[in-house]
Amino acid sequence: MKKILLVGGGKIGSAITELLGATGDYALTVADRDAASLARLTAPNVTPKHIDIADEGALGAAAAGHDMVVSAAPYTLTPVIARAAKEARAHYFDLTEDVESTRIVKVLAAGADSAFVPQCGLAPGYISICAADIARRFDSLREVQMRVGALPVFPTNALKYNLTWSTDGLINEYCNPCEAIRDGEQVEVPALEELEAFSLDGVEYEAFNTSGGLGTLCETLQGKVENLNYKTVRYPGHRDIVKMLVRDLRLAHRRDILKDVLEASIPITFQDVVLIFVTVSGMRDGRLTQESTARKVYAQTVEGNLMSAIQITTAAGICAMIDLMAEGKLPQKGFVRQEDTHLADFHANRFGRYYAEGR
Repeated sequence: MKKILLVGGGKIGSAITELLGATGDYALTVADRDAASLARLTAPNVTPKHIDIADEGALGAAAAGHDMVVSAAPYTLTPVIARAAKEARAHYFDLTEDVESTRIVKVLAAGADSAFVPQCGLAPGYISICAADIARRFDSLREVQMRVGALPVFPTNALKYNLTWSTDGLINEYCNPCEAIRDGEQVEVPALEELEAFSLDGVEYEAFNTSGGLGTLCETLQGKVENLNYKTVRYPGHRDIVKMLVRDLRLAHRRDILKDVLEASIPITFQDVVLIFVTVSGMRDGRLTQESTARKVYAQTVEGNLMSAIQITTAAGICAMIDLMAEGKLPQKGFVRQEDTHLADFHANRFGRYYAEGR
């Protein structure tokens, strides 16, 4: 039985414990500084550990003797947790979309005796695996477009949005610069720009630039694609309101206030849908060809507990990567990109099936 230290027992951490604990293949220790979060964990094969997860010494001691260290903590703690994993010679996994945190993980992975696998969630994460799989089927690439959204099934407010995951991560996406490839060159573009509209299954959506969703794909596809971009999907009208808050009211420079406003005003929901839409165009067999894939994942009951779609997709993504590492289907040392994973292996996995079965 593999021993895992899971750091963070919140919304996503608790979902990870439900999925991994039920298998009987992993013994989980869940570390968190919030005793209430630990008390709510009910999955089998789980041992709570109440420590200050920002304390590098305490975290290092907790990581010792574990095969894997998994971060479901805020991105600000990524460097501390990754260093603890390296010291313990344990494989490392996280869910961060923060670009700078991933750069630190990549530095730590150099020369490590274990594997460092960041960005294992939805976007970055599954979307990178999916896009890379389609891209491999082309002789040359012209454009790769990636669109992802976690949306309420029943939008009722002006934003047409409910909080479904980390508010800090959401604000990061809306405020930080975005990576892209344009005309073969890697560039930074501003968040909330390049608004577009599209429809899928009769529903109208908008999409716009947000930070972090590409993961390491810019580096992987540099020199191989003319244009690469990632945008977040929302219901029409959302972008304009957010842009007013972030730009006109300058709350991008007062993120603590923006967080308070969002969390005090917008309720969470477990009635959500995750939309995934990838389009790739390029040359195949001498012809300009386009291939697209789209799927939706809805909230559902998992291991007896109602989980939101974003909980399922995020937790299933990292759990599938943990399984694939344990099975030897991922590199066992150094920095591992999401796109190093074969989509067929991911979909065949017991956790990856939540994506494969999406309609």
